[in-house]
Amino acid sequence: MDSVLRTQARIGQRALLLTTAALPLTGWAVHAVALHKRLAATQKDPLTGLLRRDSYTARARRLLTRRDDLAVVMVDQDHFKAVNDDFGHPAGDAVLAATAARLTAWAGPRASVGRLGGDEFAAVVQVPAALLEQRLAQLVRMLHTPVVLDDGRTVDVAASVGAAATGVLGTRDLTALQRAADAALYDGKHSGRAHLATAAHATIPSVNGRRAGRLGTAVWGRAA
Repeated sequence: MDSVLRTQARIGQRALLLTTAALPLTGWAVHAVALHKRLAATQKDPLTGLLRRDSYTARARRLLTRRDDLAVVMVDQDHFKAVNDDFGHPAGDAVLAATAARLTAWAGPRASVGRLGGDEFAAVVQVPAALLEQRLAQLVRMLHTPVVLDDGRTVDVAASVGAAATGVLGTRDLTALQRAADAALYDGKHSGRAHLATAAHATIPSVNGRRAGRLGTAVWGRAA
């Protein structure tokens, strides 16, 4: 009987030691989860939930090194100041959030989608060249769908879209692709159509990320 009691005592002591040792580990696990959540929060724009510029850039560059048939898409909200002036800044925030949601839904879960600042967005998506025209036209239609505010008011919205495909430009450099896509976007600003960059757009000098000069481009996706 004494041997049984001694065995039970040893088991109890070991269990106590294991439980005591596990407590700090559990605490660290909870702490790690909290840190991960805080880190994720710093990587995303609080208004739209999209990746911030740095996080978007890092993910975009990884995609460009690993996949083929990629396109960099730049989106710039049209007449955004008028939305804020006519409907108020909460309405402007709602429009930005709606644009982000639509771009995310269009791009899909494997894309890199980010808010670069203000009313400017970007995405790196995998799209077969044969489907790029159709997909860009679809995006234009989505971005021109009116936004219904919480109070029931409807805001007519529009956005300019420029895209640069790796196959067309012959490069996987994110900076070069974004510059070309941005140049194409501003070639067709307020046109209601997506503009695809040509190789010539990669040579257009830019000032603060904005293109100088103007080139003819392929235009797709007239807004309905």
